[in-house]
Amino acid sequence: MVHFVRKSAALLLSLFVLFVVLPHNEAEAAENDKVYVIPVEQTVENGLKAFLERAVEDAESAGADHIIFEIDTPGGAVDAAGDIASLMEDASVPTTAYVVEKAMSAGAFLALSADEIAMAPGTQMGAAQVINGSGNAAGTKAQSSWEKNMQNAAELNGRNPEYALAMADPAVNLPEYSAGEGELLTLTASEAAEVNYAEYTPENREALLQELNLADAEVEEIEVSAAEKIARFVTNPVLIPILLSLGSIGLIMELYSPGFGIPGLIGISSLGLFFFGHMIAGFAGYEALILAGAGLTLLAVEIFIPGFGIFGLLGAGAFIGSLFFASYSALNIAVSILIALILSVVTVILMFSVFKKRGPVKRFVLEDSVTTEEGFISNESRSELIGRTGVSITPLRPSGSIQLGEERLDVVSEGGYIEKGLDVKIVKAEGSRIIVRNISE
Repeated sequence: MVHFVRKSAALLLSLFVLFVVLPHNEAEAAENDKVYVIPVEQTVENGLKAFLERAVEDAESAGADHIIFEIDTPGGAVDAAGDIASLMEDASVPTTAYVVEKAMSAGAFLALSADEIAMAPGTQMGAAQVINGSGNAAGTKAQSSWEKNMQNAAELNGRNPEYALAMADPAVNLPEYSAGEGELLTLTASEAAEVNYAEYTPENREALLQELNLADAEVEEIEVSAAEKIARFVTNPVLIPILLSLGSIGLIMELYSPGFGIPGLIGISSLGLFFFGHMIAGFAGYEALILAGAGLTLLAVEIFIPGFGIFGLLGAGAFIGSLFFASYSALNIAVSILIALILSVVTVILMFSVFKKRGPVKRFVLEDSVTTEEGFISNESRSELIGRTGVSITPLRPSGSIQLGEERLDVVSEGGYIEKGLDVKIVKAEGSRIIVRNISE
């Protein structure tokens, strides 16, 4: 009897653990799950990379159990896409790329770099050929490297690389998905699911969380901060030459304005945005800012205290060096500086021709003039002497002297040599230059 009671108690205890304690622990574990949702939006560029680095680091530091990258991008820079893909692949927690609108070009590469892919109905992924700055297909070398990257990203998670290659190479023929010869492959959500390029096709984020068994997880949305939005905007390769041009032109125009006005404010603000954005994005450090300040200070010294160009050269060199220190691409910043330089030269020419001598630039221009109307006479013209005759008192070879009445004049012969003691006639008087002709013959 005692043995039966002990067995019954043990059984009841087991049932208690099974139906009470374990479910409670599982519910508690589910409540502790954390999912971080990170947006991958707009153009893929270095500003986006800086934001994603910060977002993934925050998720990992907070002990996230899963990261969902919500993708909606038309593509962008290949180098930035490669860095972001490495960031996604190296994440210490499972990742899912959720295509909420489109994942085109570099966006498709990013989706393939996640552990899993989900695509909402009506979304697309593909068309990932490399395009150069002029909008044409990139060279063979760059294209070949990109195709390999696409294939490797697909193979990394057990996907058929043929479809990734068809997204990047128009020569790959996949007619069953409307990607004939000369067309890049673009997959819809249902097509991606058919070829194992999407594990899930959920209607929304909640449905995706259900698919991932994370319906009860704590969801944390990472948002782009105001500073990061500015950084993404001003680090765009298209905007950089515009900022540098506005900065240089604004400061040049300020030289033609007394005091400090709107042109100078625009110039300083444009350059400030450039450095602020690159510092927030992680491309520039304080050394670039200090070097830029030193360069501008030396240029100001050259303007107000001329130093034979030494301060100007040092200042220009320091400022240009700071731009290279702050930039993520030496080629991009070199092109941007060249554009700004050309526009600045054109502006200087226009300022001189239209505004001439105004503002601090007056220090470089001689303003005083001497005119006859103001009483300044460089040489008195003796026009009343024309037609009068005199006698040469020195040989004229062709210059010499003549006696005109009681006045001795320095003259020049009209022709060649004139001997001493001959009669001459004054035929022209141009300022201090008096020309005579031999009339003794």
